[in-house]
Amino acid sequence: MKALSQDWAARSAIPSYVEDIIDRCPNTLHPMSQFSLAVTALQHESSFAKAYQNGISKAEYWEYVYEDSNDLIAKLPLIAARIYRNVYKDGKLPDIDTNADYSKNFSTLLGYEDPKFVELMRLYLTIHSDHEGGNVSAHTTHLVGSALSDPYLSYSAGLNGLAGPLHGLANQEVLRWIIKMRDEIGNEPTDGAIKDYIWKTLQSGQVVPGYGHAVLRKTDPRYTCQREFAIKHLPTDPMFKLVSQLYNIVPGVLTEHGKTKNPWPNVDAHSGVLLQVN
Repeated sequence: MKALSQDWAARSAIPSYVEDIIDRCPNTLHPMSQFSLAVTALQHESSFAKAYQNGISKAEYWEYVYEDSNDLIAKLPLIAARIYRNVYKDGKLPDIDTNADYSKNFSTLLGYEDPKFVELMRLYLTIHSDHEGGNVSAHTTHLVGSALSDPYLSYSAGLNGLAGPLHGLANQEVLRWIIKMRDEIGNEPTDGAIKDYIWKTLQSGQVVPGYGHAVLRKTDPRYTCQREFAIKHLPTDPMFKLVSQLYNIVPGVLTEHGKTKNPWPNVDAHSGVLLQVN
């Protein structure tokens, strides 16, 4: 792990032209759109694209794709942090620590040094990296890559799919819904008030964000991991209390509603709340 962390740290610098593209983006452009722009621009650095143009053997494809993939993974924290710092802070970033692991460096780049946040980021990145080919972003990267598009183009395409409200944007949708509910029925609502609000959402033709899953038919184990973290580290946080109430109420309402195959929470029902607590 230490050797891999050091290797990624050594590869982490992003070219000045990519920094310039990010810095020129208006703060009102969604971070995911900025992210996609930056990764697409990095395609200029693709070892695979250059090697392919030079006529390498098919047997060698994987070597260049592997190098591109490692270079891209190494650069993602700096890209994401630069976008975050530009939109929400002063745009200045600290240096990468070659002796720190990937999650520690990412947390520091974002501006957070609390050991609990670093541990959360280790958990968060681990459970969100566990994707096979079935979801939108993973399927998209495989599909685009099947045309021999290099990892930068493939990953950028995946990011565009991830940006949708039924995929990666879902944790923001959950946050918006919970905050709207809180503003309407109060910080410490009764179970009955929450149940009425859920029914109001369903009867208006909307879905309850963060519940249901295309594959799972039980509580998402990634949700459970985050719940255990919250119980340990922030049991009194008001937003976590609301998430816990929803966990106890929503499945019953959705079962009674009868139109949801899986009434249990998925990863997005919890992830956004953990990232926004103070």
